[in-house]
Amino acid sequence: MRISRILAIGAAAALAVGLSACASSAPESTAPSGGNPASDDAFPVTVEHVYGETTISEKPERVATIAWANHEVPLALGIVPVGMSKATWGDDDDNGVLPWVEEKLDELGAETPVLFDETDGIDYEAVADTEPDVILAAYSGLTQEEYDTLSKIAPVVAFPKVAWGTSVDDMIELDSKALGLEKEGEALIEQLHADADKALEENSILKDKKVLFSYIDPTDLSQVGYYTAIDTRPGYLHELGLPLPAIVEENKDSTQFYLSVSAEEAQKFDDVDLFITYGDDSIIPLLQADPLLSKIPAIAEGRIAVLPDATPIAASANPSPLSIPWGLSDYLGLLAAPLAP
Repeated sequence: MRISRILAIGAAAALAVGLSACASSAPESTAPSGGNPASDDAFPVTVEHVYGETTISEKPERVATIAWANHEVPLALGIVPVGMSKATWGDDDDNGVLPWVEEKLDELGAETPVLFDETDGIDYEAVADTEPDVILAAYSGLTQEEYDTLSKIAPVVAFPKVAWGTSVDDMIELDSKALGLEKEGEALIEQLHADADKALEENSILKDKKVLFSYIDPTDLSQVGYYTAIDTRPGYLHELGLPLPAIVEENKDSTQFYLSVSAEEAQKFDDVDLFITYGDDSIIPLLQADPLLSKIPAIAEGRIAVLPDATPIAASANPSPLSIPWGLSDYLGLLAAPLAP
């Protein structure tokens, strides 16, 4: 995951402790273990996105993906990509693959695809070496230049409107359509909604709670960073039915996924029922001891859910097709704990 996407937990908003090891890869001759089950008759298909339209003329067998989680769509539909983005945050064993993806690869009896290390940008040569028939990037921050360069390799599916603002449902819809598996994508969305409803019911104390997804630098408490509704983390919780805090509601139309407010304006967070942030439990007494931030009711009363930095559960807060069934119940349980009477 690119550092520009992560701005605040070390960079982007949260996901900033990228691992810098070189990308590992399967042998170049390795073909995908799970082929595309789509009908040849489903093609051609045309996918609309922010940079226009992309037409896939024939059924793609060799599927490459870039950016966060796009590879999870074909995997969830039984297709093993020839190449995908290397996980550089939240990986528990430093192999560049998040645990829910590892489990799916094992289920499909597949080897790990080529991993594209995007720490310093897209590795075009590595992508080209996988000889893809299509490149999926419906959830991404592709620039026009990056899109144009990738399009010289294979047809590219870019994000629909705003960089890093694609919902899980929209990512599945766009990526599955490009694979000729639109109906299967719709069924996947329905199943994920059922999984989410069950997880929320198990943690019903969260219902009707205003949750702020924040990033607070423990070395600089003068600012409170928070993610806007366009970011998938708070955006997904809102889709589950949780109302937005006033400050997020006020910036609902923002095209920026991360904003910040001076601690001197702490009253703007008075209606927040639960703060979510990254780090460890030491941050809670630190915030409660601060003369300004301690005035926020949720902080003063300890209604703070801390996602352990750079762990799979923290990474799963950025929801995706495979992470939702893998860990949503545990994730919501972590959020619910500070609200328990």
